[in-house]
Amino acid sequence: MTNTDRTSLAGPVTPREIPDAAIAMLDAEGTVVGWTHAAEQLVGYTAAEVVGRSAVHVLPPAEAAARASAFAERCQAQDGWSGTMTVRHRDGHTIRMTLRISLLWGQDADTRWLVSVTDIGTLSSEASNGPVRESLLAHAPVGIAVYDPELRCTWVNDVMERHDGTPRSRRFGRRLRDALPAVEAEALEVVMRQVLNSGTTTVHEYRVWSSADRRREHAFSASFFCLQDASGQAMGVCAMSVDVTGNRRARERLAILSEAGTRIGSTLDFMKTGQELADLAVPLLADIAVVDLLESVPFGLEPSAGIAATSGRRPVLRRAGVASLDRGALELPAVREEVIHVPPGSSFGAALRTGKSHLEPVLDAHAGPWVDHDPTRAQKVRDSGIHSLMVVPIRARRCVLGLALFGRSQELTPFQDDDLLLAEELVTRAALSLDNALQYARQRTAALTLQRDLLPHHVDGGAALDVASRYVPADAEHGVGGDWFDVIRLSGARVALVVGDVVGHGINAAATMGRLRTAVRTLADMELPPHELLTHLDDTVKRLGEEDVDAPDHVPAAVGATCLYAVYDPVTRRCTMARAGHPPPAIIDPQGHVAFPDMPAGAPLGLGLGLVPFESVELELPEGTLLALYTDGLVEARDDDIDAGLDRLGAALAQTGGSLEDLCSQVIEILPAQAPADDVTLLLARTRALEPAQVASWDLVDEPAAVRTARQVAARQLSEWGLEHLVTNVELVVSELVTNAIRHGEGPSRLRLIQHQVLTCEVTDGSTSHPRPRHPDTLDENGRGLFLVAQLSRRWGSRSGADGKVVWAEQDLPPTAVAM
Repeated sequence: MTNTDRTSLAGPVTPREIPDAAIAMLDAEGTVVGWTHAAEQLVGYTAAEVVGRSAVHVLPPAEAAARASAFAERCQAQDGWSGTMTVRHRDGHTIRMTLRISLLWGQDADTRWLVSVTDIGTLSSEASNGPVRESLLAHAPVGIAVYDPELRCTWVNDVMERHDGTPRSRRFGRRLRDALPAVEAEALEVVMRQVLNSGTTTVHEYRVWSSADRRREHAFSASFFCLQDASGQAMGVCAMSVDVTGNRRARERLAILSEAGTRIGSTLDFMKTGQELADLAVPLLADIAVVDLLESVPFGLEPSAGIAATSGRRPVLRRAGVASLDRGALELPAVREEVIHVPPGSSFGAALRTGKSHLEPVLDAHAGPWVDHDPTRAQKVRDSGIHSLMVVPIRARRCVLGLALFGRSQELTPFQDDDLLLAEELVTRAALSLDNALQYARQRTAALTLQRDLLPHHVDGGAALDVASRYVPADAEHGVGGDWFDVIRLSGARVALVVGDVVGHGINAAATMGRLRTAVRTLADMELPPHELLTHLDDTVKRLGEEDVDAPDHVPAAVGATCLYAVYDPVTRRCTMARAGHPPPAIIDPQGHVAFPDMPAGAPLGLGLGLVPFESVELELPEGTLLALYTDGLVEARDDDIDAGLDRLGAALAQTGGSLEDLCSQVIEILPAQAPADDVTLLLARTRALEPAQVASWDLVDEPAAVRTARQVAARQLSEWGLEHLVTNVELVVSELVTNAIRHGEGPSRLRLIQHQVLTCEVTDGSTSHPRPRHPDTLDENGRGLFLVAQLSRRWGSRSGADGKVVWAEQDLPPTAVAM
C-alpha cells in the first residue's frame, strides 16, 4: 500500500502552468547575472537592459539608491530578507511588490542572491490567502536550486538540505538523480527541459522523505523558472520548492470527508452504517478498521447517557463493521455481528465510560493496555502487525453508542494528531447517521406498537368462516403504514370482512388507521349494506381531513384511504361486497380456480368524490370457497406491475390443501427478497354453510293472532333442538317482536330462528322504519316491549332488508348446543 494509493482522492499530481513570478539572480556585488521573462513583463526591462548592471539602478526607486548599500549589508547579515517594497516600472509608474531575497551557495563557497518578486495587485484573493502567499510572501522555508542547461546543480540554498537530506557539497555538478529517487528525478528533469525550451514557468509536485521527519513522506511543490543571460538565451533553470505536506494532507482530509458524505449513512440500518464507516476508513485512513456498537443500538434502543463506572457491569458490544487490507485479519478479534464483552476496567471500557478518544502512536510488543485484559486478543493483535492504534468513541447527544478502532499494520507511518482529528470527524458523521436511525427506530417502534395494538389480536369468523391473517410492516426506510383488517360478527350468523389502507406512513397513519377501524366497527353495528357503509366512511375520512383546519398556522395533513368491505351470510351462502379504490379480492373455488371478480373500483375515501356512488355486488359462493382480502403492498413491487403481483398471488392461493395459517405463510413468502416498501396485510377466509336443520322460518299473517302462532312454532322448534330451557324467554321475545311488526310494520311478516354459536330470533316486515327503545312513564301502558327484549337477550338490533327491515335478538346457548 503506497501513500499514493492512500491519497488518490485528492486528485492526480501533474505539472501545470501558473502565472510567472519575477526572478532575478544577482552576484555577491549585487550585479544582475540572470533574468526571467516574467521579470521583464513586471518591470519593463529586458534581459539585455538589466543583465550585467547593478540591481541598485533597476529594482529600487531612484531615491532609495543611497540606502542600497545599507540594505545589502543587512541582507548579508541575515542571509536574506523578505517583505514589501515599491518598485518603479521602466515607464515611470510605481508597483507595490512583495520581495524575497535568498542567499545561494556555490562551489568554493561562492555566493549569489536570488530575488523573487510578485506584484501584490495581480494576486487573487484565493492566491493571496493560499499556498502562493504562504510560500512567497510569508516566512515559510523555500528551497532554491539553480541548474545549468545540462541540468547540473550550480547554486543552492541551505533549505534544500532540510527538504531531502542531501548536503550542498554533494549537489554541485550533479543532476537530480543523485539526490532523489529515479522516478521522481526523471519526472522533474522532464519538466526542467520543457522550461528551458519554452521559457515558461511550471509547477510540479513530488514526494520525498524529509531529513527532518523520517517518519513521514513529504510532498513538495516546486516552481521552475528559466533564467536568461544578457542575450536573452536560457542560461539555466531555477527551482524553488515549498513543503506543502500540510496543505496536501488538508486537501486529502477534505476529499475523504467529502467521500464520507456520500458513503456513510446511505440507509437507516445500524449495522450497515457501521460497515460503511469501516469500509471508508480502509484504505484511506487505516489498514484495519473495526466498528462496535453497544448491543442495544442495533435493536433501535438508545443507551443511557453514560456507562456507570461503579455499576460493575460488563459493557456488551456487537461488531457492526470490520475492514482490513489483509483479508485474513477480518476476524480480528471478532467477526461481524459477534457479541463482544468489554471488562469495565479495561482501556476500552474507560473509552466507553468517558467518551474520550485515544491515540496510541506506537503499540509496544505486548499490544499495550488496550488488550492486556484478553490474552487471546493480544496475541491476535501481535499477529496482525498492528503498530499504531486510534480508539474513537461513537457519540450522539451525550450518549456513547459504541467504539471505532483504527489500526495501521502495513503503513509504517504511525498515526498522528491530525489523523485522530480526521478519524473523529468521520466517526462524528457516522454517529449522526446512527442517531438519525435511532430517532427513526424510536418513532417506528411507537408507530408499530400503536399499529399492532389497534389491529385485532384475534379474529373469529364464527359459524360462517374460518379465518387467518398476516400483517408485515414496511421496511425501515419507508416506515410503518396505515394498513388495517378486521373480522366483525354480525347478526344472523353473518360476518363482515374488512381490509383498508391509509395513505402515508408513520405514527399519524397508524393513528388514522385506528380511527377508521373504529368507525367501520360502529357503522357495521348499524347493519348497513357495504356500499352505504363506505359512503358514511367516506364522509368520516373527509371530516378527519378537515379537522383543525381553522387553527392558526395549521397545515392539515393529507388524509385518504382505500377499503374493501364484504359481508358473508352462511345461511344463503351469498357474499355482498363493495370497495373504495382498493384492490379486488381473490376468490378461489373448492377446485382451486382463482378469480378476481369484476366489481366497481370506487373512489378512494376522502377525495371528495361523493357524486360517484359506491356500488355493491353480490356473489353466491359454494361452501369451502376461499376469500383473500389484501392490501396493495402484497401485489405491488418496485420492478413489477400489479398484474405480475396478482399472478403470483393467484398461484400461491391455488394451493388450497393445507390450513389457512400455513397458506398465509406461503403467500407471504412470495414477497420479493427485499423488505417491502409498503405494509402488507392479508386476510384469508374459507366459507362455511349452515345446515338446513339449523335454520327454521315461518311466514306470518298480518293479524294479532299471528303472535300466538309465532310463540307456538318457536317453542316447538326449540324442543326439537333440545333447547327447552330457552322456551320461556324466546316466547316472550317472539311475542314482542311479532307484535311490533303487526302494529308498526307494513305487509306480511316472517319469523326465522337460526341456531349457530348463538340462537338468533329474527322478525321481518315490509317497513323501513327501524324501532327505537322508549322510556315510558309509570302510568304508560305501551312502550316497554323493546325494553323487555333487551333484558331477555344477550343483544338485539335491526337491519335493513331487501323489502323492509329485520329486527333480531340473540340468546346464549349452552356449550354442548353450539352448532359449528
